[in-house]
Amino acid sequence: MNHGRTVFAQLLEFVPFSHFEHLVDVHQSNKGVSSFSAWSHFICLAYAQLTRRSGLRDLVACMNAQRSKLYHIGIRSPVSRSTLADAAERRDYHLFEALGQRLIVLALALYGDEDIGLGLKGPVFAMDSTTIDLCLSLFPWAHFRQTKAAVKAHVIIDLRGAIPVFISITTGKVHDVRLLDEISLPPGSILVVDRGYLDFARLFALHRQKVGFVIRAKDNLRATWIASRSVEVSTGLRADQTILLSTPKSKAGYPERLRRVSFRDPETGKHLVFLTNLFEPPALTIAAIYKNRWQIELFFKWLKQNLAVKHFFGNSINAVKAQIWIAVCAYLLVLIAIKHHRLPVSPQIFLHLIETNIFEKITLDQLVANALPNEENHPLGNQLILL
Repeated sequence: MNHGRTVFAQLLEFVPFSHFEHLVDVHQSNKGVSSFSAWSHFICLAYAQLTRRSGLRDLVACMNAQRSKLYHIGIRSPVSRSTLADAAERRDYHLFEALGQRLIVLALALYGDEDIGLGLKGPVFAMDSTTIDLCLSLFPWAHFRQTKAAVKAHVIIDLRGAIPVFISITTGKVHDVRLLDEISLPPGSILVVDRGYLDFARLFALHRQKVGFVIRAKDNLRATWIASRSVEVSTGLRADQTILLSTPKSKAGYPERLRRVSFRDPETGKHLVFLTNLFEPPALTIAAIYKNRWQIELFFKWLKQNLAVKHFFGNSINAVKAQIWIAVCAYLLVLIAIKHHRLPVSPQIFLHLIETNIFEKITLDQLVANALPNEENHPLGNQLILL
């Protein structure tokens, strides 16, 4: 039964409120605050994400126009731009980061049995970064180039549901490969990355942690051939070899054997060479693992196209990180709601339905049913369909 709850209120029910209150106490997020609580702050920024508000003036006007409907979910008084701006600067972003980590755990529990179709036992992760451009005069701490500022979001997603399991937000100057030093993945898992992460010493550290990896080789790779396996050329495979790195620096970084798989994509004609420490899966599976890396590109496009991560409500690094983490929380709430209710709709369509019906008093199931009245057998799917 709906019991008169709005779509927004139903979505917020997937936030573990008691845990949120615990996090508020841990981070002292309400210390010295008389009216605008951490929960009110989260509601405002979650609303901004779900309805794609483009600035503080826009956000405040839209929220205050719906004041009576916000009262029952925790906003007891009108919201002002100064209040939101002060909260963005002063309330530690670690609260929202910790909430995001909790929602990640909840999402993984729901999507843990998803089959990505590769026939592998352990989870497969994709890692990459996306750059968010900023105005240098407003964000001088994020200096990137001579006339430009930027932050980078370094992300690892679990391909079962495209769930972000690691997020690090840095200035634009931080090189992607350095983030390999910060990650910790479970033994038996596989990490797929592009060649920007090619650092043999860091890859060997992953190997010693019993983490598999698949990465594109650079054109200047120098190696000694050890052995070859036969390949079926009609599938696009060109070579499946065991190699040892031959230059002094690369040998010192990765002294053990590697597998080199050469593949020409039948669809695009593009020639790709992969390096991996996985010797058991078929060579075509190695190529398929790398092909699945595109899901993280779709994740970034989905985030930028469907949530508010281009216009920030504060200029400090704390405000930027808080807004990005709340965007991730909004994304996770969408995934959790879809899986919990078994909704036959893509995350993008569901988010658009939320945006246009956020204060309607209708169940989430009925909302989707009304939107898709004559369609059958929709894939539940976790693909990030783009505009």
